[in-house]
Amino acid sequence: MTQNAVVEPIVQKVREHYAKIAEGKISTCCGPATSCGPADATLSTNVGYDARALSELPEGADMGLGCGAPVDLLELKAGETVLDLGSGGGIDVFLAARRVGSTGHVIGVDMTPEMIAKARRNAEKAGLTGTVEFREGRLEALPVADGSVDAVTSNCVINLVPDKAAVFREVARVLKPGGRMVISDIVLDGRLPEALESDLAAWAGCVSGAIQKADYLAMIEAAGLGSAEILRDVDQLSSLAKVAPEEAAEVLDKSGTKLEDIVGKVRSITYRVRKPEAKDCCGPKCCS
Repeated sequence: MTQNAVVEPIVQKVREHYAKIAEGKISTCCGPATSCGPADATLSTNVGYDARALSELPEGADMGLGCGAPVDLLELKAGETVLDLGSGGGIDVFLAARRVGSTGHVIGVDMTPEMIAKARRNAEKAGLTGTVEFREGRLEALPVADGSVDAVTSNCVINLVPDKAAVFREVARVLKPGGRMVISDIVLDGRLPEALESDLAAWAGCVSGAIQKADYLAMIEAAGLGSAEILRDVDQLSSLAKVAPEEAAEVLDKSGTKLEDIVGKVRSITYRVRKPEAKDCCGPKCCS
């Protein structure tokens, strides 16, 4: 069996799942709207978003899909170019746009056409079409030029991508030397039950697509992005169980797993990485 034969069904499952979220058929990454209720700011403020900033976003931009609040930690400046990986309804794109101002530019990339359409409608409502744009594409092959971005962010998305190493190589390609990224994502600290790991629905629900924390961080360094500084590290499932018990139960019930079986093993981390500055030219070829 080829790698594509394994990977593409996962990608398609994730795409279909998030298309349903964009269309309002389900509310968050963890369960049906009938059991979870509509997404609201409670989920986002719980992971670190500022309630006032959320209130200024267009309706529908905050879909309650994040596991952190990375944009504030990017320390953006006016005029910078920012890239959001897996931009969804546009929440982090719009928050970044407020910080870079009219002279800056924010690009959101998402592989789900329904999400792209939703985000573009939200941009029109927010009056930000001159500052932001949304491009359809895969994170493993970003539709972004080499060395064109000052900062990269992403919120609970890279864990959904089967080839995470390719994502980090693409980030290294598009970031300017000295550019930085702040990412919130899901990683593992210990093995999950096999039934949960093999459940494609759980993959789309931000659990079984995650890999071991040490392996994840090693991929970042291997891509030439330097070492990651961990800014936040919490037990994702325990946190979710407190604020959204029905959603946590939905994820676990799909694979017959109990919460006590995975307490502490599913981590929500936020980390910062700065791409090394370009080296001086050495010999006939310049160092990369």
